[in-house]
Amino acid sequence: MADQKAPQMQATLGLTGLTSNAMALIAPGAFLWLTFYLQASTGVANQPSTAPDMWIGIFAALLLCLATAVAYAEISKLYPGTGSSYYYAEQAMLSKDKAFKYARIAKFIVGWGSHLYYWVYPGVMVAVTGIFVGYVVGFLYPSFINGSNPGPVFTSLVAIVFSFFVAWIASKGAGASTAVNLAINIVQISALIVFSVLALGYRSSHPTGAPAFQYDGQTLATYTCQFATAKDGTTSRDASGNPICAVDSAGKPVPYTISYPTTDSSGNFLTHPNAASVVKVHRFSWMFIQATVAILILVGFESVTSMGGEAKNPTKHIPIAVIASLLIQGLFCYLFEYFCANYFLNSGYTMQSAATSAAPIGDMMIIVGDGLLGHGNGKYFMLVEAFTVFLALIGTTLSCMNTGARVTYAMGKDEEVPEHFGLLHAESLSPRRAIWTLAVISAVIGVVALSMAFGDASAPTDASIAALPHNIFSSFGYSTHDKMAGLPNTLLAITLTSNFGTFILYGLSCLLCIIAYSERHDKHLLKHYLIPGFGLLANLVCMAFYLAGPFFNLGTKMEPLTALGISGVWGLYGAVYFLRASKAKGKDVLLSAKQHVSSSS
Repeated sequence: MADQKAPQMQATLGLTGLTSNAMALIAPGAFLWLTFYLQASTGVANQPSTAPDMWIGIFAALLLCLATAVAYAEISKLYPGTGSSYYYAEQAMLSKDKAFKYARIAKFIVGWGSHLYYWVYPGVMVAVTGIFVGYVVGFLYPSFINGSNPGPVFTSLVAIVFSFFVAWIASKGAGASTAVNLAINIVQISALIVFSVLALGYRSSHPTGAPAFQYDGQTLATYTCQFATAKDGTTSRDASGNPICAVDSAGKPVPYTISYPTTDSSGNFLTHPNAASVVKVHRFSWMFIQATVAILILVGFESVTSMGGEAKNPTKHIPIAVIASLLIQGLFCYLFEYFCANYFLNSGYTMQSAATSAAPIGDMMIIVGDGLLGHGNGKYFMLVEAFTVFLALIGTTLSCMNTGARVTYAMGKDEEVPEHFGLLHAESLSPRRAIWTLAVISAVIGVVALSMAFGDASAPTDASIAALPHNIFSSFGYSTHDKMAGLPNTLLAITLTSNFGTFILYGLSCLLCIIAYSERHDKHLLKHYLIPGFGLLANLVCMAFYLAGPFFNLGTKMEPLTALGISGVWGLYGAVYFLRASKAKGKDVLLSAKQHVSSSS
């Protein structure tokens, strides 16, 4: 066991601090910008997009998360301590007269499975940060890199630097992280509400047939004229790459007028014709597919349960923080912001435009900014909002690293993973070894995710690839549209891997809540059986979609199957590691007597 005289975590976090850390991980300011294009390009066979059900998919994922949040809140009342579900699994089993012997194996399964989420998720975040920075740099320096399709070399370098930068902040301790997260929450929520209101206003003030802006993804700018087209249907451009305006019989530019078509001639979804279309279920299969992606933007409410050792009043404040963070960020911020962004879509910027852009929300900000500040000034509005998104990225990655490192720390204290992970730094009282290890893992996963971030349905056209600046930072890694479309979108595959780990963890946590209260006098049918039972079932259904979906032409095939393969390898490796480590340390897999084997509390 680890030396008990070693530094111990201190209780410094109140309700505000705990809620801020969870809210930072469920960061609407980051995810609305970063995952919109992933959701826009998530498709089914012979129909590239399930995006009509983006909003309702988020709502379905929110219901799943709320059920899971109730399970976390209820179980945290019983077992306040560091380690979240890993710690809960042990304590729930030890509280039973017959099931206690499974305490060690249960907590290892939960802890190991949770790492598929907590170790992969930060990698997703540093990857999308690389794309985000690529978009902004491409906007400012288009001759160096293309903002809509930034190169994997440049974005990977950003991901590596960002991973270690966030780890440096996390290593300073929970106090420093909490202060950063609280400030970021205020800024990013305010900024995204401003954008959402403007997007809603743009749609309301531009009825069909009204003069409006048409967006060009290559130049990242808006135009008030219709574009001339070449014989192959592509936009005609001048020597500088700017689109050429179509002209009438008098030689004057043809003004661009807005419309809201539902689909194009090929059946690809373009825009919502009305507000009801945004929120309704178009197909239940599409809703489930969108939910399996949308879970990424809602996870994090449980992160405060890993900070039980740093909470002043864990049994009272942690349950409140779990529910409050999800309600504020998910029920209010996400549903409002995603409604406005989807409702904004128009003929000048369609869902197909969003599916092939690195930052659809950035594009939309330029359009609404031009409408508010005058043509050509939308870029300033976008850059200000982009700064707040970058702050949100710091907050959400920081919160996730803190959570993942603390789960690894709890397992290290129990010697279920190498013991050095269970040590705290003497001054910051943070699990620095776990944090820096997670930084390396995040950087590697980020690079893998960015290797083909525009594969499959989001593959750019050959014309867009040919227009990329020809240098190693911009064009290296791009081949042809057909070749890239035939390869899995690595960012989506890694995202789905993280999401699959989330479903495993959340499903097990709902089950643990049921087990924990099963023999208690204070058990409640709704809170301890029905709601966690719904959460368990919903998580299992979403997991089943990974396997069944590709074989029934429900969703893309390559990415979920890749995610399942990675998850299977991780699970197999965990089983082998657990059995070998148990034998080497002389530890029983099944307990022979009821005893506390955890030092997490």
